[in-house]
Amino acid sequence: MLTRPPHGFSLVELMVAVALLALLMALAGPSFGIWIANAKTRTLSDNLQNGLRLAQAEAARRHRQVVFFRTADPACNAGVSAAASGSHWVVRSVALVAGDPVETIQCGHIAEATDGATVTGPVALCFNGIGRQVANADPGVGGSTCTLPPGGNSNFDITHAQGNRPLRVVVTLAGSVRLCDPARTLSATAPDGCP
Repeated sequence: MLTRPPHGFSLVELMVAVALLALLMALAGPSFGIWIANAKTRTLSDNLQNGLRLAQAEAARRHRQVVFFRTADPACNAGVSAAASGSHWVVRSVALVAGDPVETIQCGHIAEATDGATVTGPVALCFNGIGRQVANADPGVGGSTCTLPPGGNSNFDITHAQGNRPLRVVVTLAGSVRLCDPARTLSATAPDGCP
């Protein structure tokens, strides 16, 4: 007479599987938290980079000066002012002459749901009609001026308190906007490095 093997798992097998799963989760938990923080840093960097590229493109399209600035005000109107710790950005045209109306072109979030993230860098950048950085002592944004960096590049450094991979958005005087890894130096073997 043939005996059939039992179906399913025994209680001991199930407990061993649960214990192994718990052990793997305990080992992977911190790495998963770091991965999430690094992903937030990347998202924040992309948002900042996209806003800067939009400002540059609008300056070239309109053939007039445009200012990109960070603000703490989520409203997207002409009354917002610049703030170094702002979690939003605004792209606005700059008046050509006194009394010329300015237009708020677009607004966006730098950091949304990224608690623990910080952005350091210029409060405002101005782009001229060919998409290059220019200095402007009065771009029409309260609390900011556009200055040219002495080293030639405007750098935005993005970090996260729980992450281990900071990123940098670099805007050159010629108008190139790129994302790079500040821990690496730009070379043929490290194209993601910073200049």
